[in-house]
Amino acid sequence: MLIHWIWYATRSGLGDHMKVQLLSCFGNPEAIYFAEDSCFIQNEELSQDAIESLCDKNLAKSQKILSDCTDLKIGILTYQDAAYPERLKNIPDPPMVLYFKGQMPCVDSEPVVGIVGTRRASPYGLTVAKRMGYQIASCGGIVVSGMAYGIDGLAMQGALTAGKSVIGVLGCGADIIYPPSNQHLFADTERYGCIVTEFPPGTPPIGRNFPRRNRIISGLSCGVLVVEAPEGSGALITARLAADQGRDVFVVPSNIDVESAVGSNSLLRDGAIAVCSGADVMSEYADLYPNQVVDDRQTPLLRVYPDEVRKIESQTKKMPLRVAQKPKKPAKTNKRSEDDTKFVIDNGTQPPYIDFTKIERKLTSDEKTVLNLLVGGKKLTDDVIDESGLPTARVLVSLTMLEVKGLIRRLPGRYLEWTGGK
Repeated sequence: MLIHWIWYATRSGLGDHMKVQLLSCFGNPEAIYFAEDSCFIQNEELSQDAIESLCDKNLAKSQKILSDCTDLKIGILTYQDAAYPERLKNIPDPPMVLYFKGQMPCVDSEPVVGIVGTRRASPYGLTVAKRMGYQIASCGGIVVSGMAYGIDGLAMQGALTAGKSVIGVLGCGADIIYPPSNQHLFADTERYGCIVTEFPPGTPPIGRNFPRRNRIISGLSCGVLVVEAPEGSGALITARLAADQGRDVFVVPSNIDVESAVGSNSLLRDGAIAVCSGADVMSEYADLYPNQVVDDRQTPLLRVYPDEVRKIESQTKKMPLRVAQKPKKPAKTNKRSEDDTKFVIDNGTQPPYIDFTKIERKLTSDEKTVLNLLVGGKKLTDDVIDESGLPTARVLVSLTMLEVKGLIRRLPGRYLEWTGGK
């Protein structure tokens, strides 16, 4: 029953990869719901939080979500529905339930391209985003993006201008318009395409939701195009997820002196495909979709007008910085604290105590395995894969999530390093 799917999707302490594994064992969420508690308690792969959540049979929350979806005319698509995109199902951690408004395109039979980038883009980046969205749609592609300010929103506007269906993926409930000033884009997307999210109605757009949203953008796509992104941008996480999922990664080259393009330019150094038009992107899929991809290089060059740039700049200035921020240096002071009087031992200041047990409680079993291999020094990605004993795809997903959680960082030469939990 649908209510059991919602119940299963909302179980805490249980990663999506583990949910897929349990489904393969039990067959469906209804069987999981009615299973004896001992089935979970004896499973060494499940954390205590996951066991407690699976043993909680209260359906009140699930019933409320189902009722809200009915009232708000929000559709529900489950992992085992025939209409659930096979392309998304094949990623290591697919969502169990998708909530949507509008008409979901047949993703598996269409060349879908994700377009992502920074909210604080340059006028050049904004112009290119709108142009790329239009050109990709004119060449037969479907654009999927995150509906944010800047690159995402303008790419979708360009695709809608070309008269093609679009997909907007949210990091909140499908009933919440975020950012609020994009209400016209939301209305057009719902009317001519589809708004998708894994979060139930009423879920606010909090920070931790967006990395999860990004894996859906890349999971629905054949490839992801990064138009412009600074270091630390969420668009780079999407690109990394796309590579881990076996998708193509495209980048629009930009001025090396533009700070908002430092991250996207670095992807080119790492092997991303450089493109200068939507036709360049779609040419990669001409053989896979011969009856849908057209080489339309004569599409008009859309512009982003000054008033659009001013509007976007005024919107993003109101938003707090969330990425690539450097910590402020403490102000100098002549006052001596109590600690100043303590003796210093020979090897200098000791690092702060890190409660590794507390960190591990928030990780999946795969993430724990991978993180334990990185504690104490840096390692090559290939060595981590070999030593973990896990499938490559699961290791890559775990590395991405550990990076998102700030527990590891990637170094040049495919090296990985534990951050020390800082």
